[in-house]
Amino acid sequence: MLKIIFENIRIAFDAIKSQRIRALITLLIIAFGIMALVGTLTVVKGIDNSFSSSLQSLGSNKFSFRRYANNFLQGKRHPRGRKKINPKITYRNAIDFKKRFNNPEALVSISFIAANNLAVKNDMKKSDPVYTVAGVDANYLPVNGYEVKEGRIFTAKDIDDNHHFAIIGTDLVKELFKNENPIQKEIIIKGNRFKVIGVLKEKQATFGGSENNRIFIPINLARSIFSNRKPNYGIYVAVKDKEKYDALVSKAVAIMRNVRRLKPSQPNNFGINRSDKLAEELNKVTHSLTVFAFIIGLITILGSSIALMNIMLVSVTERTREIGIRKALGANRILIMLQFFIETLTITFLGGITGIFFGILIGLGVSKLMHVSFSMPWNAICLAFFVIFVVAFISGLYPAYKAAKLDPIQALRYE
Repeated sequence: MLKIIFENIRIAFDAIKSQRIRALITLLIIAFGIMALVGTLTVVKGIDNSFSSSLQSLGSNKFSFRRYANNFLQGKRHPRGRKKINPKITYRNAIDFKKRFNNPEALVSISFIAANNLAVKNDMKKSDPVYTVAGVDANYLPVNGYEVKEGRIFTAKDIDDNHHFAIIGTDLVKELFKNENPIQKEIIIKGNRFKVIGVLKEKQATFGGSENNRIFIPINLARSIFSNRKPNYGIYVAVKDKEKYDALVSKAVAIMRNVRRLKPSQPNNFGINRSDKLAEELNKVTHSLTVFAFIIGLITILGSSIALMNIMLVSVTERTREIGIRKALGANRILIMLQFFIETLTITFLGGITGIFFGILIGLGVSKLMHVSFSMPWNAICLAFFVIFVVAFISGLYPAYKAAKLDPIQALRYE
């Protein structure tokens, strides 16, 4: 039986060689369908990796207060149609909350974005205007999952004494400090000199944005340098004991409402971002993207299957005399069916391998453009191989059956 299968594979390759254009078109149809399936699932896998990386940096027991939930709702619609405009979280709000929420089971940090798209320089070079400067307190880096690969983080004394210290990301190191250690070197931000005391560990891009172009300076120093701004402040809380997470969230919301002077009947005029809720929402998003990508891929595969079946039916019609000769020489129906089925499977397999290769390349390219991480989509590849055999079975069975049913006498008369 194995010998017969290998013989039919050889016949399949001979048929492909004799009909190069048709075989190439058929192969490309299958390759396009598999490429669409693998490519879309690879991109979705990259987005899922990016979301997972973001959640790891947020931590599983953290929550934050911002002007709007998730920082997306810049003017959420009121149920009656009016825009819901929340007042900014001021420095006084943030400080009041931090003083009142005095709990040994949690760590609180406050910060604000002092500038976006800022150019930074040292005595030799000036950077591109792509950097984000944030004013932070001593708890900010540990609460938000940042680590330094060189140097150290801020201490409470650094913040209280307004030391001109800075912690920078790897993007600035690559641009201003090539081939040299930036620790104890100086950078200039808006005419103010800062000594670099730490370099952050490189992070993967999250939600399409880079985490490596950040510069952190003491919060009060940032307030004085960027005094012309009236920023929104962020309040971040890391809970040490997971069992006390919900209770501390409830307590924090009550304190924040008190800080904002809200009456019991008034709704919250601030956003709260819970890491557990965010994880649920992101899982829903990635699940929906996966289902959508799978449906698009299957629709494309269905179209490819129909096209392949049509081409194989034409091939059976054109090779009617060949089928008659093989039957006259003793080939039975099973052998004829096996011949055409293996031919279909061979073309489908070659097209599938090509589609998987280009699908991975497309996924890699889109991941790079979207600034999300890429990982080899083994699940998509396994699914693609399964689909290849299903397509070959669906597209090859009827043409093979039709070829096997041909009467050898009538087939020999066919011109």
